[in-house]
Amino acid sequence: MRKSSKRSGFAPAVKRKTKVSSQRVTPSRKETGAPADDKLQRLVFREVDRSRLNDLVTLFESRGGPKSCWCMVWRATPAEAKRTDGVSRKAAFTRRVRQGVPVGIIGYLDGKPVAWCSIAPRPTYRDLGGVAEEPGENVWSLVCFFVTRAYRGQGMTARLIRAAVAHARKRGATVMEAYPVDPESPSYRFMGFVAAFARAGFVEVGRAGTRRHVMRLKLTRPKR
Repeated sequence: MRKSSKRSGFAPAVKRKTKVSSQRVTPSRKETGAPADDKLQRLVFREVDRSRLNDLVTLFESRGGPKSCWCMVWRATPAEAKRTDGVSRKAAFTRRVRQGVPVGIIGYLDGKPVAWCSIAPRPTYRDLGGVAEEPGENVWSLVCFFVTRAYRGQGMTARLIRAAVAHARKRGATVMEAYPVDPESPSYRFMGFVAAFARAGFVEVGRAGTRRHVMRLKLTRPKR
């Protein structure tokens, strides 16, 4: 007599339900340039002028700030370039602000300056290696970013680019020009990275030296 393979007392297997996650898959901040912190929605951007000079000094002299170069690398005249100490560069930069020369914008969060972008008419800089200006063009150049440490890695660069575009357009620019580098570049990293500008609609039109890419964005006039 053959024994049954069915053992007494053996409970039938229970088919378990597979739990399906309802979590949405969203692009990373690196892909979208979006901030990680909702409080960055409260960011506002203002043009640097004499009334905001103290805020700019506070920002530049904060921890990790550009208190050595004072964003004069691409602004210095031949005479100014001979004096590379921070005090001299600060004096040259603040003198421009007091004279009403456009230099850039500050990002404020809850009234505190936390970010900077150098955006100004191209003729206010030294030769950046950009494309020759066509008749009727008004080219503004974006050459530098600074973000305080607490807000780095949160999509601030994308916000600064958008704010710079809006500011330049409002001031009559017809073309924005930037000079970013590749991520592995050992220098000029303060000018931003190619991918960030490509996501913002900039198109590469040439090279400036061996490391900097020349990228442009044609601007339309704001609708009234």
